[in-house]
Amino acid sequence: MPDPNEQRHHARLTSGGEIAVKLAGSTEQLVGHCKTISGAGVSFVLPEALPPGKAARIHVVKSPLGPPVTAFIEIVRCIPLTGRGFEIAAAIKSIKGC
Repeated sequence: MPDPNEQRHHARLTSGGEIAVKLAGSTEQLVGHCKTISGAGVSFVLPEALPPGKAARIHVVKSPLGPPVTAFIEIVRCIPLTGRGFEIAAAIKSIKGC
């Protein structure tokens, strides 16, 4: 049963898949772990911090949710994790191929 207090427009799905991230204007690709993904956003863990407001391309490589997904995002938040990198939240701006 849906939570009546939930204000999100899109359900979040736990991915657990590998994610590749490439910042706009960069040739470097970072690889991390996708935590959750929805129609509007994504959260993932990377070994390096990403600056909020920066645009990037993501590719969720391996996911139990379905086929690979490529999307263009804007970094919203970057929080350091104790000894394990950074948790990053981003808004999905468009999905490649859609």
